[in-house]
This record gives sequence, structure tokens and C-alpha cells, in this order.
Amino acid sequence: MKIIGIIPARFGSVRFPGKPLHLIAGKPLIQRVVEQCRKASSLADVIVATDDERIAAVARAFCRVEMTRADHPSGTDRIAEVAARCVCDAVVNVQGDEPLMDPMVVDAVAAALADAEMSTAAAPLRHAAEYDNPNVVKVVVNAAGRALYFSRRTIPSLRDLATEPVGVQLAAFPFLKHLGIYGYRRETLARLVQWPPSPLELAEKLEQLRALENGIAIKVCRVEYEATGVDVPEDVARVEALLRG
Repeated sequence: MKIIGIIPARFGSVRFPGKPLHLIAGKPLIQRVVEQCRKASSLADVIVATDDERIAAVARAFCRVEMTRADHPSGTDRIAEVAARCVCDAVVNVQGDEPLMDPMVVDAVAAALADAEMSTAAAPLRHAAEYDNPNVVKVVVNAAGRALYFSRRTIPSLRDLATEPVGVQLAAFPFLKHLGIYGYRRETLARLVQWPPSPLELAEKLEQLRALENGIAIKVCRVEYEATGVDVPEDVARVEALLRG
């Protein structure tokens, strides 16, 4: 199976304009992400998908770039446009703001596509600050490792421990937090972006729920990985400190 990695990148982030080009320890953020993806053994190629010539001009120095339309509502739609004109069997969508992405996570998500239409990753939720944080998406899976549901709420609800401190609840159940990386069979991705946003997707503002509502099973790879993204300018110093360490 030929699998390619596609990194969607846009210039107009509300909280951090021009983020893909911001220097992280001397290199553009997007270059850091590309270099981590290239360490994954499963990817035949790594492509930056963007509608911005400023990003493209920089990224062409170190990887393949595909220009896309400017009106895509999401990164998923952007990578689908690129995948449609690429020779491949499957795609791994890597977020363009994780310069420390573990290549082993990329490989796990790619490997899961051998027997799944769509895949993603999740890690143990261990920190109390993440428990009620709606920006930390939670996922529950079935016995076969397929996603049952994703939510910004903490799931499952521990009825008998509902009044106990968060630390007690975290110790009582292996909660999982979703990591924003996806694998798709090429034809599955093409189908997915043709469907309108689903009711659960609109309610939670989580694109992966569109797949579940339309009957696409999502294989969830359990990994040991602490995602360290760059969401706002203040995150840069934290990431640089981790790189030095």
C-alpha cells in the first residue's frame, strides 16, 4: 500500500497569523513538521498542501508542495483535493502545528489502514487540567479498537464516582484523549468530503463525527505520546525548550 503524508497549512490563523512560517529554533514551523514526518518509515512522500504562495515559496525548499483552492472549509477538504490528484492508496493527515510529532505515531496510524478505512490515534489522559478541558477531545473505543464516540465532554461519565475529585476518577478509568492525526483510504477520503456536515459534527464541532454518523469505522491506535502543538505565539518558547532538552 502506497501511503503519503499530507500537511495542510494556511496563513490566516486567527490566533497566530503566519504560524507555519514562524521560526522554531531557527527553522520554520512547517519545516519542523515535515522533518518529523520524514522520519516515519511508512510514508512514500510528504506533501505540504496550502493555498498561500508565501507558505509555498518557503516549503518548496525542503519538500513537495501542492497548491489548493482558497475556499476549503477545513483541512480535511484541503487534503482531499490533493489526494485526488496523487497516485496513492491512502493518506495520513498530519497537523501542521505539531513540530514534535512522533514518527512512531504516524507509522501506527498508517499501519492501521491495512484493515481499516480510517484511522487515528489516542493517548492516555492523565492530567487533571485536561479532564474538563473542551479543547482536549476525548474518545471511547470498542473491544475491537474502533471508535464509539468522540466528545469535547469527558466520556465516559463515571456515575458512581461523579462527586469524587478528578484525580480519583482518572485513577479509576483509562480515559483516552484524541490526537489530531488521521489516516484515510484514498476512496474513503473522497467519499467523506462529499457528505454535508452531520448533526453530531455540527454540535461538537468535530469533523470525525461525520465519518461515524455515515458508517465509517475509525480504528484508534493507542500510543504513548504527549502532543505539543503551537496554537499561540506563547507556545513557541515552550516547544523550543523541549527541543533543547
